[in-house]
Amino acid sequence: MGATLATLAAGSVLTWTLSGEDETPRGGGAAGSGATASAVTVVIGVDAPLSGGLSAMGLGIRNSADLAVRIANEKGYVPGVKFEIKALDDAADPAKGALNAARFVSDAKVLGVVGPLNSGTARTLVAPLAQADLVNVSPGNTDPALTLGPDWAAGTKSRPYDTYFRTVGTDVDQGPFAARYLHAEAGKRKVYVIDDKSVYGSGLTSGFRAEFEKLGGTVVGTEQVDPAQREFSGLAAKVRASGADSVYFGGYYDSAGPLSKQLKQAGVGIPLMGGDGIFDQQFLTSGPKADGDLAVNIGAPAEHEAGGADFLAGYRKAGYSEAAGWYGPYAYDATWSLIEAVKSLVTANGGTLPRDARAKMPPAVSRLSFDGVTGRVAFDGYGDTRNRRLTVYSVTDGQWTAETSGPVTP
Repeated sequence: MGATLATLAAGSVLTWTLSGEDETPRGGGAAGSGATASAVTVVIGVDAPLSGGLSAMGLGIRNSADLAVRIANEKGYVPGVKFEIKALDDAADPAKGALNAARFVSDAKVLGVVGPLNSGTARTLVAPLAQADLVNVSPGNTDPALTLGPDWAAGTKSRPYDTYFRTVGTDVDQGPFAARYLHAEAGKRKVYVIDDKSVYGSGLTSGFRAEFEKLGGTVVGTEQVDPAQREFSGLAAKVRASGADSVYFGGYYDSAGPLSKQLKQAGVGIPLMGGDGIFDQQFLTSGPKADGDLAVNIGAPAEHEAGGADFLAGYRKAGYSEAAGWYGPYAYDATWSLIEAVKSLVTANGGTLPRDARAKMPPAVSRLSFDGVTGRVAFDGYGDTRNRRLTVYSVTDGQWTAETSGPVTP
């Protein structure tokens, strides 16, 4: 992929235009490309928040999928096939997931879908896609139940959808990864564990606590708070009395920010660490003295990825007005998963798409293994990526700063 991206960055003659409510690329081959007028058109659906508060991330996902399609067409990567994207806006609204799924399913040219970003939207989108044998590769969902089933936390794993895959890790990974960092890198030995009673929050703290104690650390206190709670002076006093040298919080920034602030006000000068739920700019504004606090985020920054520099150069050269964002590289690799699957079907069928291509796409994706922007792209038996990476961020001078990125396993 790196060589292809470098070629694009050096200057290609792409002439794409965007039009229509779904902003699907129209026309546009590249001069000298392998696509011909008689090529079969394969559409790759993209479901993402293209409007609303998360649109910056959603537009980066759409653009990254578009970049993959542009490169595939320019190089004639699958002879006889021309790729297009069909991008639909879910506005991060779960109610729109099923509606968008129906639109993808009804378009016979759609052989796969990239997205969505949000796990909540995935819960309404994934099932109807699965019923239609329409493969789905997400660059952003982290809910373990989507691949491991509803009883995963109790130790019973069962894959709900054979059509669903993702290129990022899950919430299962965050707690143990945080525990290893806090114990080995930050040198902390006594932690106070707090969560907001949510499935997300309690899942994080459960994984964190087990790993921290396994490493020889001590949990000196635990507490559950209401997600709407913003007054933590009593809890801050408990933490101070416990002798904790750190706090691990399972929940979201809107609770974590006030908690961090009130800990500092109470003279508890220890770091608060959480998962991706606190990795938000609003955590910094609600807890303005948060320097030293830590968060784990799913994945790694593009510049830390195997092919990140080439990807970013190609993205800039393509002229998109929105940044690729955190999830862009994962969307790019998700799109290439579908392109590679189409290529494998065409190759196995004597150079043409089989009539039942849609039904054959999920097993084709499951067999993939190739080098992408984010490293080796391959999936386990549940549809989760085998290349699971996480990044620890610290608050330095009021800003999130990447400390370290690494694989899930120590």
